[in-house]
Amino acid sequence: MAIPKVFGTETEYGIAAVGQPDFNPVLASSILISTYAGSLRRIRWDYEQESPLRDARGFEPVQAREPGDEDLGLANVILPNGARYYVDHAHPEYSTPECLTPRALVVHDKAGERVLERSLEELGRSEMAGPTLQIYKNNSDGKGNSYGTHENYLVDRALPFGDIVRDLTPFFVSRQVFTGAGKLGAEAQWDERDRSIYQLTQRADFFETEVGLETTLKRPIINTRDEPHADPDKYRRLHVIVGDANMCEVATFLKIGTTALVLKMIEDAVLPDLSLDAPVRSLHEVSRDITCTTTFLLTDGRQLSAVQLQWEYLEHAKKYVEREDDTPENREVVDRWEAVLVGLESEPLSLHRELDWVAKYRLLQGYRERDGLAWSDHKLHLIDLQYHDIRRSKGLYYRLAAAGKVDRIADDADIELAVMEPPEDTRAYFRGRCISRYPDAIAAASWDSLIMDTGRDALQRIPMREPLRGTKAHVEELLQASADAATLVDQLNG
Repeated sequence: MAIPKVFGTETEYGIAAVGQPDFNPVLASSILISTYAGSLRRIRWDYEQESPLRDARGFEPVQAREPGDEDLGLANVILPNGARYYVDHAHPEYSTPECLTPRALVVHDKAGERVLERSLEELGRSEMAGPTLQIYKNNSDGKGNSYGTHENYLVDRALPFGDIVRDLTPFFVSRQVFTGAGKLGAEAQWDERDRSIYQLTQRADFFETEVGLETTLKRPIINTRDEPHADPDKYRRLHVIVGDANMCEVATFLKIGTTALVLKMIEDAVLPDLSLDAPVRSLHEVSRDITCTTTFLLTDGRQLSAVQLQWEYLEHAKKYVEREDDTPENREVVDRWEAVLVGLESEPLSLHRELDWVAKYRLLQGYRERDGLAWSDHKLHLIDLQYHDIRRSKGLYYRLAAAGKVDRIADDADIELAVMEPPEDTRAYFRGRCISRYPDAIAAASWDSLIMDTGRDALQRIPMREPLRGTKAHVEELLQASADAATLVDQLNG
């Protein structure tokens, strides 16, 4: 039986300075985060047990340790909601706390946008305010550079990695029809840049291979990083780099919910072989077809479109949920999945309330018709970018949301709560509560441990290798009974 799927997202946000194209994004990102985090900056990130070069295919290159964020003086903090907020590759990055349902993930993903928005507000009021910054939840600077929105899923270690590659590759290629954030233009080295093409996704241009360890060059559809952030004998963390940064909540919900279900089906070996003849080429072709009708060759000889391939996955998912995993959350995933595929099959542009690529396309088309603009007009590229502005007063997505023109999954009150409160049903609850209750006693932290300084001779590491331990049900009474960190450690060791 498949293990429960715990998941989270990591979003590198685009950052720019108004009127200063040559500004230092690394410094600006660090100041932005430090201003928001305040005193939490002293809690350092614990890199001791991290291994980003370990490959799921069974090898790990020998390499000297590269300078970490603390070595470079970059901001890297853990927030009271259990999230990580730090500088990565010259971008502010927000990693959600671990979540157990797609709806919870949507709430905490949106909470990340609120954190970035408040960071801008705090910086504007601080003495460190420099040039006016703008933050975008997108994946491309329009100049040939891409930054990621990664997903992470808890997977059974016993599952052969080859099964993941075989069964998940066709799913990732085809799910673009509902996960894509939309992009005007092309940036691929394998193709002449075309400012007038409109694509489903921001990331497809940047993928060059089927399987690999890299995340910033020669990007693979299936990433092989084997860094579980949990008990390595029991679990694998599937690190997914092929998705877009979504503004639409339905798109985020489907991206996470459908992938989690497919992974369960892979673990329980209920999927047929849907392998593609040329996955990378198909990935590019799907992104460049807004009619969603282009077909590609499967190794079994069939020609299917992305929507048709998604129907194959959905039909198996419906049977799987009914027979093996019938929960309200899974039923909602299946129902929304089916509704979107019906829309994509009949009229893709009807899904402007649910999908980013459609909502943005309709916005761009509206400006074209109003102002008589060609698709290559620079103004349209600015509108494309403005769709992703995380400021609720400026971003075009948020203007659509304020006008009631997009469907919502999350409640605004729940999003505001998630800015400070961790999920209650994963280990993020223990991490977040400890950050809130004992900030001066936490020397360092990571996803799977906390290091406490209780004033004694040695630091105390509290392991957190089980993602579904440390929940509110497990530790609330313990935390309430521990007035300080020393008492907490004694209780845990007692």
